[in-house]
Amino acid sequence: MRVGVLTGGGDCPGLNAVIRAIVRKGIPEYGYSFLGFRDGWRGPLDGLTKPLDIPAVRGLLPRGGTILGSSRTNPFAIEDGVERIRKNLMNFGVEALIAIGGEDTLGVAAKLHEAGVNVVGVPKTIDNDLAGTDYTFGFDTAVNIATEAIDRLHTTAESHHRALIVEVMGRHAGWIALHSGMAGGANAILIPEVRFDIEQVCKWVESRFLLDYAAIVVVAEGAKPEEGDEVLRTGEKDAFGHVRLGGIADYLAREIESRTGKEARTTVLGHVQRGGTPTARDRWLATRFGLHAIDAVHEGKWGMMTALRGTDIITVPLSEATKELKLVDPALYAEAEVFFG
Repeated sequence: MRVGVLTGGGDCPGLNAVIRAIVRKGIPEYGYSFLGFRDGWRGPLDGLTKPLDIPAVRGLLPRGGTILGSSRTNPFAIEDGVERIRKNLMNFGVEALIAIGGEDTLGVAAKLHEAGVNVVGVPKTIDNDLAGTDYTFGFDTAVNIATEAIDRLHTTAESHHRALIVEVMGRHAGWIALHSGMAGGANAILIPEVRFDIEQVCKWVESRFLLDYAAIVVVAEGAKPEEGDEVLRTGEKDAFGHVRLGGIADYLAREIESRTGKEARTTVLGHVQRGGTPTARDRWLATRFGLHAIDAVHEGKWGMMTALRGTDIITVPLSEATKELKLVDPALYAEAEVFFG
């Protein structure tokens, strides 16, 4: 059997580890051959390929990004997109496809399965917001990068008696903000799931200064005030209908300065959270996902996704995993509020 592999959506530490595991097990154990499709769904749409064999995946375990490239291409937004994918898969002799991605990439995979394509999914997102799995690889790396940044910012904030606002990724889910904020000792954490009161945020900041400490506010990019919507970088939308968010940290800095009289500065971590070497945990999880993904192909578990439940890797339907996002429980967020201020 010839198996296609693609990586879609935002890049993520651990993607190469998945590719490596799929190939390293699939060739010697099952006798499969592999073809990489480049740049997400653009690969099977336009016939963009990259050979995948064991020499091609050597040394990939610690390497960030993806050797296959990625994009936010949506074949269902392109005329005859599905038929083009079918035709190219047939022309390349690809009988099964492993799609590694987040909500959008796996949403496409679920629809292709319904259209008769043999596809297996692997969950990937630094946001950890995919339903059906306890954790996704890439999340641990992003949290560690954000936590290290917060640790470093504490010293400069206290030296200059400033309030520092750290903006992390998280369009709909605040998992990165919650985990890194708690680990970094932030005195306010703002997430998309719970609208914030700017007056309360300012009180938390002022209380920190009363203790002769500088304030650190960690905010997810999709966080919203009690009145208003997300802060948009532009009004443009990608192929999946997502607008580009950005600027919530600047909004908070302006409000904090005007309401408290304290100097405020912003740090937007942005794509730094996605880049670089994956942590040991993400290498471990990505490798296990890859090993079980090729097993799922061998067993003909089409339309399924690998998932972590406890310490076990299981498979769940792609349709269920992409039906809704996994958001932060407000009760869990309430635990963190004990440390605010």
